[in-house]
Amino acid sequence: MGTTQLETVPEPKYWHLKNVLSEALDQDFAVGEVLPNERELAARFGVARATLRQALEQLELEGRLQRRRGVGTTVAPPRVGVDVGGNRHGWPGDSVDGWQPLDATEGLAPAAVAALLGAATGPAAAGANAPAYAADAPVHIVRRTRATQGQAVAAELLYVPAASVPGLTGIEAPSGPARARAVLRELQRLVLDGQDRSVELGSARADDARELDRLPGAPVLLVTTRYLTEAGTAAVSVATYRADTCRLTFGDSGDVHITHEPRVAS
Repeated sequence: MGTTQLETVPEPKYWHLKNVLSEALDQDFAVGEVLPNERELAARFGVARATLRQALEQLELEGRLQRRRGVGTTVAPPRVGVDVGGNRHGWPGDSVDGWQPLDATEGLAPAAVAALLGAATGPAAAGANAPAYAADAPVHIVRRTRATQGQAVAAELLYVPAASVPGLTGIEAPSGPARARAVLRELQRLVLDGQDRSVELGSARADDARELDRLPGAPVLLVTTRYLTEAGTAAVSVATYRADTCRLTFGDSGDVHITHEPRVAS
């Protein structure tokens, strides 16, 4: 086998600048303080603005900086630990999951979500506890947000096929949070066998960014959860967490799959 040449590769200029900036953040700036604009910073450190932007983006990804609408780039507080493990035998919407329902609509699931909803996880079973899903069938889309210490940290879209909530009627809860709670209540009537979950790095869509007070394209952590019954997948959650403020923990929830595949569209 040949020897590696990585030791001879020079450190990228933006990475060196990132380390210099990190030290400056520790010594010269307080949490919440607004950084000088890019022109001033580039002049201060004697670098091109393109190099500066790369360094700032890396620091944002690492949770050292935050970009805020109408404010600018500020020094971020330490990341908040957010438990995404939950109860492997609890449906979304139980009393301790920390999410606030906002609305529920009907629509088509994105292709990646539809594939998850149609995936069997065990022997098919007939009866009321055996949801079925066709890729072109409308689903209930529940929108929820999650806050920690008074700060919005995540936005979620929960996709629930009609077959999973056969008792739901539009008359008792036509729209809004009441409709969302009704979908969650009916979903909890199923017997949950467990969950599986994947985590990947992504960038904030416009809708997610608005919910989380972020700029579109900001780094986020995407947590996709399948809720499983004996027959297959009864619901799929796509939750977008702020990467700058969140440190995800998983408790005793079991296996976590770290993936570099493209994000599930929502």
